Amino acid sequence: MATLREIKRRIESVKSTQQITKAMKMVAAAKLRKSQQRLMQTRPFADELLRITGELAQIKINKQHAYFKNRVPQNVLYVLVTADRGLCGSFNSNLIKKAIEEIGDQTRKTHLITIGRKGYDHFRRRDYRIVGKYIDFFNKFSFEDAKRITASLVKKFEQKRVDRIYIIYNEFRSILQQKIIVKQFLPVEPFETEAVVEKPQLFEPNPQKMLEELAPKALNYSMYRILLESFTAEQGARMTAMETASDNANDMIKDLVLFYNKARQAAITKELNEIVSGAEALRG
Repeated sequence: MATLREIKRRIESVKSTQQITKAMKMVAAAKLRKSQQRLMQTRPFADELLRITGELAQIKINKQHAYFKNRVPQNVLYVLVTADRGLCGSFNSNLIKKAIEEIGDQTRKTHLITIGRKGYDHFRRRDYRIVGKYIDFFNKFSFEDAKRITASLVKKFEQKRVDRIYIIYNEFRSILQQKIIVKQFLPVEPFETEAVVEKPQLFEPNPQKMLEELAPKALNYSMYRILLESFTAEQGARMTAMETASDNANDMIKDLVLFYNKARQAAITKELNEIVSGAEALRG
C-alpha cells in the first residue's frame, strides 16, 4: 500500500500535468482562431478559381492542356499531410491508416511525399518510396511554401515521372469533427455542371489565354487551402484532446484526494488504537 507521502507526490504530479494540458489547450485555441479566420477567407476564392478553371477545361481547345491530360496511372504519387507534433488524439494515426489503405500493395508503383514529421517518421521505417519530405513545416508556413510545393508537384507531372497525384489530408469541419479527404490534385478534374447555358460564354482575351493564367493560380490556392485545412483541423483536435486530458486529470485528482483522506484517517485511527492499547496495558 502506498504511503501518504507517495500519494501526496502523485497528487502534485497530476496537478502539474493538468496545468500543462490546460496551457496547451489555450495555445491551441489561440492558433485555431487565427487559422480558422485565414481558412474562411481562403475557401471561397480557392473554390471559385477551381470552378472557373474546370469550366475552361471543358472547352475543346483547352482539353489538351498539360494540367488536364489523363494518362494511364502507372506511377501514382500520394502527398500525405500530417502534423509535426503529437498530442492531438487520433489525428495522425487516422491519416496514416488511410494512406496505407490507399497505397495498398502497389508500393513499387507508388511514390510518397510527406508533409509533417509524424507521417515521415512512420513511413521512413517501412518499405515505401519516399521522394520528398517537409519536416517542421507548420511552424511558420505561408502561401509561398504552398507555391513551392505545387511547383515541385507540377514539375513531376509534366516530366511524366508520375501520372496521377493525390493528396490525403484532414478537412476542418468543426472543433470536434475532421474529415479525411483523398483529393486528386493532378490532372485537374473538369468541373461538371448540369445547368443549361442559353447563350455561349464570352472570354476575354480568349479561353486558352485565361486558362494559362488561372490554372497555376488555382493549383497554388488549392494547395494553400489544403495546408490551412490540415493545420486548423490539427489545432481543433489538439484542443479537444487537451481538454479531455485536463478533465481526466481532474477526475484523477479527486480520486487520489479521496484515497489520501481515507489513508490518513486509517493512519490516525491506527495510532489512536495503539495509544489506547498502550494506556490499557500500563493500567493493567
